[in-house]
Amino acid sequence: MTKNNLKVVKSTKDKELENKEKNKALEAAISQITDNFGKGSVMKLGQQKAMDVESVSTGSLSLDLALGIGGLPKGRIIEIYGPESSGKTTLALQVIAEAQKAGGICGFVDAEHALDPVYAKKLGVNTEELLISQPDTGEQALEITDTLIKSGSMSVIVIDSVAALTQELKLKEIWEIISRTSSKINEPSTKKIDGSVSRTNTMVIFINQIRMKIGVMFGSPETTSGGNSLKFYSSVRMDIRRIGAIKDKGEIIGNATRVKVVKNKVAPPFKVVEFDLMYGKGISKTGELIDLGAKADIVEKSGAWYAYKGEKIGQGKENAKLFLEQNPKAAAEIEMAIREKAGLISEKIQGNPIEKEKVESAEKVESVEEVPTKKN
Repeated sequence: MTKNNLKVVKSTKDKELENKEKNKALEAAISQITDNFGKGSVMKLGQQKAMDVESVSTGSLSLDLALGIGGLPKGRIIEIYGPESSGKTTLALQVIAEAQKAGGICGFVDAEHALDPVYAKKLGVNTEELLISQPDTGEQALEITDTLIKSGSMSVIVIDSVAALTQELKLKEIWEIISRTSSKINEPSTKKIDGSVSRTNTMVIFINQIRMKIGVMFGSPETTSGGNSLKFYSSVRMDIRRIGAIKDKGEIIGNATRVKVVKNKVAPPFKVVEFDLMYGKGISKTGELIDLGAKADIVEKSGAWYAYKGEKIGQGKENAKLFLEQNPKAAAEIEMAIREKAGLISEKIQGNPIEKEKVESAEKVESVEEVPTKKN
């Protein structure tokens, strides 16, 4: 006698009960992961809710929106990496400038002995109040950083750079010191971790360089100095690249810059933003207002012309930027409107590590079309 293979069809009620049990099990698993590895270790990619973390602005409105909490989180380790002359130190100095505006005390550990105080001042850094250290060895740099953090008085400390530290210390020695300093600060909510960085609410920014791995046939041959430890300890990692040159009458006056949020433990990662980095001035805030305003339909763009509230403000982006520089009231109105539409703009700058266009290498820099300059 042949036995019939009958499939049992579950009722809608049974399916709902099964889904509830699965969701309950998933919530328990996420709760366990959060307890073991810290809040933000697991989240849905499209999740818009960010952690309630105190932040410091990066000086870039678009990057602040991409980071999800209005800037970089305090009490965490941050890594900014990219090729040479891509804007790493400039971005770090802009963070220092913003922290100082909020009344914070900042420090710069110049392991490369390459900090330009004049340029830092142009970016808005109060160099008279900035604590600067130019250590002789990598070990000395980390010991100085450790002491400053434990003082509990610092808001932001920048270490420039990881490559300079590794020249003097073996990686094992470096991360033995850093682990004592930070105590795995990307896990501040767990009872096992009581790091001085999270306890003192100090942000530590490591500037890092790109290295090429030899013999890589598949995937990216790029890597960063310091091994995998810094990647693990960092709550936010940002890849910054120069993607073009901004010219005025044949003269290069700045760089078109792209930043990819490679890792973010306080908000959804993988967002990509672009902004203008002007020589001697830093991030162009008016340029960001034009770009973000156009994305949010606050600024109208028709061909090469830009308009605001039906009134033309310039032909070409540079002329539109000049208009906003000369009309701070209009710039403030556009910025306020952009902040009100932050959620919409955040969706439009959502990137994807697979679908997003690959970041160009520094050696293959595109030239941005020359922009017309408004005549006086």
